[in-house]
Amino acid sequence: MSAIPKPSQAIKASGLVFVSGQIPADKHGNVIEGSIEECTEAVFVNLAAVLEASNSSFNKVLKTTVFLSDMADFARMNSVYEKYFSGHKPARSCVAVRELPKGVHIEIELVALEDNVPGKAQKASHRSAEEEQV
Repeated sequence: MSAIPKPSQAIKASGLVFVSGQIPADKHGNVIEGSIEECTEAVFVNLAAVLEASNSSFNKVLKTTVFLSDMADFARMNSVYEKYFSGHKPARSCVAVRELPKGVHIEIELVALEDNVPGKAQKASHRSAEEEQV
């Protein structure tokens, strides 16, 4: 049996950053256990790192999709989610799913605008300016 290829953390195209679903895991891929609030916080730490590496930030997020293994966790997840989008409210979908990777209870993916502030360092890439894998 062959290994499943690791997906891109994000893809940039036409000024947008498409961030792959992030789960509550540390930088080595070890799942972080805890309450849904602690797990949601861990997901946002990962999202922040990918956004920063992609030259974007939470205030540039246009759309999020939240996947929960139990919709009963929505209000508690939302209490953490709201801290990251207090003044800026991106479009959001929230879906209850039967199962998530590695048995986690939450995953969040998002789409953001790339920050094109003049003078901000741009990462060199072997891809075209229209599509950059992060």
